Amino acid sequence: MPQALLDYTGKTVLITGAATGIGRATALAFARQGAKGAIGDVDARAADTAAEIVRAGGQAFYQRTDVRKAAEVSALVDAAVARYGGLHCAFNNAGILPPTLPLADMADDTFDDILAVDLLGVFLCMKYEIRHMLKSGGGAIVNTASIAGLVADPGMAPYVAAKHGVIGLTKAGAIDYARHNIRINALAPGFVQTPMTQRWIDDPEFVKALMANSPIGRYARPEEITGIVLYLCSDLASFATGQTFVVDGAQTAH
Repeated sequence: MPQALLDYTGKTVLITGAATGIGRATALAFARQGAKGAIGDVDARAADTAAEIVRAGGQAFYQRTDVRKAAEVSALVDAAVARYGGLHCAFNNAGILPPTLPLADMADDTFDDILAVDLLGVFLCMKYEIRHMLKSGGGAIVNTASIAGLVADPGMAPYVAAKHGVIGLTKAGAIDYARHNIRINALAPGFVQTPMTQRWIDDPEFVKALMANSPIGRYARPEEITGIVLYLCSDLASFATGQTFVVDGAQTAH
């Protein structure tokens, strides 16, 4: 008989950074496959993401969550478990970008801010998600890195450092919990058109340089990133852990 390979009916997924972009698109994609969503973000537009899921007949809630704060991350995990009875998957996607400046011109507090959200935030999410998954028998986690976690872009030193760190955390966590039925992988998107990246898309010189280095000749839509997240959280990926999955239109292939 036909079987829906990405059926998330009865599953709970926690997603951070779902107000816009990849996080929002992925939350909607999980909901279409039957998942119940716990959405955490400091951007109140994430409430609109949850509301859209509910209007379409799904289940989701939004809880304001600053991923830099352990108590708020822990509270989001607890709320997901209390409301839906468990936590099966997590997509740790919240992140911010620095201004584009050479390393020596970057403000110290900018470096601190980027690492606090993009790296410490992933660590805290993993920590509290894993604690629950250890009690419940396992789960799957996907962390948003970037191709900046594999190669360096000019003027992005804090972001490059943070995303390299996300890939390292992913590997370390995967090794620690592989025998506990907890799989942890990283996602490394190339350039995706989102509200966060719009400032670059509005710069003709940046777009020209990007297209010159893009074999596919365009940037991605958020919806083009969602499939790999749903796959990695599914039983189809039951032997995949500790890896970084690149979705970049072949940008890093040469």
